[in-house]
Amino acid sequence: MNILCIQSSVAYGHVGNSAALFPLQRLGAEVWPIATVQFSNHPGYGAHTGAVTPPATIHALIDGIEARGVFPACDALLTGYLGDPGTGACLLHAAGRLRAANPAALWCCDPVIGDDGPGVYVRGGIREFFRDQAVPLADILTPNQFELSQLTGQPCETLDQAKLAVAQLQARMPGAGPRAMLVTSLRLEDTPASAVDLLAAGADGFHRLRTPRLDIAVNGAGDAIAALFLFHLLRSGSAALAMERSASAIHGLLARTLQAGSRELLIVAAQDQFLDPDRRFRSQPC
Repeated sequence: MNILCIQSSVAYGHVGNSAALFPLQRLGAEVWPIATVQFSNHPGYGAHTGAVTPPATIHALIDGIEARGVFPACDALLTGYLGDPGTGACLLHAAGRLRAANPAALWCCDPVIGDDGPGVYVRGGIREFFRDQAVPLADILTPNQFELSQLTGQPCETLDQAKLAVAQLQARMPGAGPRAMLVTSLRLEDTPASAVDLLAAGADGFHRLRTPRLDIAVNGAGDAIAALFLFHLLRSGSAALAMERSASAIHGLLARTLQAGSRELLIVAAQDQFLDPDRRFRSQPC
C-alpha cells in the first residue's frame, strides 16, 4: 500500500505527518510525506519556531514525486492541516494528478478547522476551502464533531443531527467513491460524561462506537486516527470495521500515554497498539 501524505510536520512531538507516518509504516504501508508546515513543535505549547511551506514548494514536491512514475501505484492521498489557504490548490492538484494516473486512488481528507474550546484555529479561507472545494472531491472525510458542524452549518448535538449532517456531506462527495466518513470526538446529548463516541458512515450504513473517556489532553490523536481509518478502510472496505480497528488502537495509545504522564503521544513506545490493541471495541448499527 502506497500513500501520499500532505499535512503538517513537527520536529518535536507527534502531530500531522509526525503522528500519521509511523503508525502507517508500522502497519506495512509506504508513505510519501510532504509537510505543509515545518514547526519545532505543536503551537499548543504556546510558542514554536519554523515556517509554513510555500504553496509553490509543495506543488513542486508533488510534481517531483509524480516524475518518478510512481503515481499509478499510489493507493491514496491523505491530507490534513494546511497552514495557508493557498495550499488548498496544491491538494486539488495532487488529487487530480493522482487520479489521472490511478483512477482507483482515494482521497482521504481530514478537514482540520478547529475544535470545541479553541474554536476555529486555522487561517481565514481554509474552512471555506474544505467546505466548498475539498468535500466535493474527497472520497473519505474524518472531521471531529466541531468540524462536522462547521462544514454543514448544522447543529450536531444529537445522533439524528449528526447523521443528518453526515448525509448532507456524503451527498456532495464523489458518487464513484466510497463516500466514507468518520466523525471523532462526539459528545452527543446521550453520550455519558465518562465516554466518547465515534460515528462511521459508508456502504455498510451508520455505525456508532463508544470508548471510555480518558483524562488526557494531547495533540495529534485526530491525525493518527485519520491515518489508521484510511489504512483499515483500504484493507477491509468497511467503514465500521475501519472505525473499530482505528479507535481501538488510538484508545490504547492514549491509555499508554496517560499512564506514562507524557505531554506527547507515545507513538513509538506504544506501537504495539497499532497491531494488537489492549482492548478491542465494537460498533453498533445506528
